[in-house]
Amino acid sequence: MDLFSFIPFRDEMVKVYHGLTDNATHTSDNPVFNELKIRRYDSAMEDVADVIIEKMEHWVGWSLKDQKTAVGGMKSIRGEVSSFALLGMKIDITFGLMQETDINGRPITTVNGKAHTRIDSKGDLGESRRMLRMMLSSLDFEFRPQIIHEDDYIFRSLDPKGAATAFQNLFDETRLEHRPSNPKAKSIEFKKPGKQAIEFKSSRNSGDLIQKPATPQAVAAEQNGSSAPTAAPVGDAAQKTSKPKITVISLKKNS
Repeated sequence: MDLFSFIPFRDEMVKVYHGLTDNATHTSDNPVFNELKIRRYDSAMEDVADVIIEKMEHWVGWSLKDQKTAVGGMKSIRGEVSSFALLGMKIDITFGLMQETDINGRPITTVNGKAHTRIDSKGDLGESRRMLRMMLSSLDFEFRPQIIHEDDYIFRSLDPKGAATAFQNLFDETRLEHRPSNPKAKSIEFKKPGKQAIEFKSSRNSGDLIQKPATPQAVAAEQNGSSAPTAAPVGDAAQKTSKPKITVISLKKNS
């Protein structure tokens, strides 16, 4: 006998503890809470999937994200729930459905689920668990004559342990952990570029002479055979320009 069963309000204390320390939950064969037990129904997978999709599309605060069939025949249905208790915070919820055939040729549909609250703390006050319980309880009501209990499943299934293990590994690729929805981004360091010395090269020496272009007077003097005047330095501010010589030719009149 479990001595902890004599503790008063034990179940309520366990729920409070998980509500303050968990922001993610999922179904399993041996869960902490009985409402999170894996469901199995004597019905086709498409019929169960249609009920889940219809609930997501019509329930207030629920919205359907997508649905797809994964490798191995598992059907995945992803949705989003706005929590009223958490002031509209979003809860990501996913349901996985797998169909197998029993010894009588009847279909058995297994329903698994997991939920994660987008909250930056470890606890979500049990909202993720309540969302899963809400959908699973609705399925139990819709398919109440087709519910397959664990003893019946072991008797009817061709490979109960192998099928359950394969489905669990396919659906739960990674176990849900306590992780913030928006992890803090890593800080990026910006290093200042080092100072680069710029080498300045001096131009020609100031003492170098720069010759001026040839003037029209120099060209005319060169043609007459006279030497052209030498170029003066650029630095002479009092350089005088040479005046051109003008030759006056007088014409004698014949008497």
